[in-house]
Amino acid sequence: MDGILISSIEAAERAWLRWAAMRGVDPDLTVRTLHGRRTVETVSILRPDLDAQAELKVVEELECSDIDGLKVLPGVPELLRALPPNRWTVVTSATARLARVRLSAAGLPLPERLVTAELVSNGKPHPEPFLAGAALLEYPAQSCVVFEDSISGAQAGRAAGCTVVATTFSHGIESLDAAHYVVPDVAAVTVTESADGLVLRLGQLAG
Repeated sequence: MDGILISSIEAAERAWLRWAAMRGVDPDLTVRTLHGRRTVETVSILRPDLDAQAELKVVEELECSDIDGLKVLPGVPELLRALPPNRWTVVTSATARLARVRLSAAGLPLPERLVTAELVSNGKPHPEPFLAGAALLEYPAQSCVVFEDSISGAQAGRAAGCTVVATTFSHGIESLDAAHYVVPDVAAVTVTESADGLVLRLGQLAG
């Protein structure tokens, strides 16, 4: 979701920096740690002495109340229109509430079902989130394509056995070595249907 469909990086960092100030955590360390992880895992890294589930509710409230600056990333509306509704979903480290708030605020369609932080026991880079996404779509993971912008997300997709397409929205190409392909964004991605299923063409590769 974040970094592929929408950019909420500024809003997310504002919320987490407020939390860091409340909990006495170094702000730079907070920003370096939060992206691509579930809130409970980020809290466990930054303040292992706190109740991660209780802090989840605090952070969720901060994030859901700040949607300023959300924007849809290039090529996203066109890509989603080209995909049959039952052939794609969102696999996110955000909670269901936060995912729905952000996608709705951005004016993007909501998948009927999506994989969120509450539905898995292990967050990215563990493969469980993408295995759950493949199961939700009723396809083997090897038949699924993952779009990611984070290092942990690319690692999770690769570990799940999916084909991973990473974008350089938040990380340089040199850090995305877990991806099979790297593109600047999804603007050049096109979708056609064949007798064997959907065919994705990536256009201009990064680097």
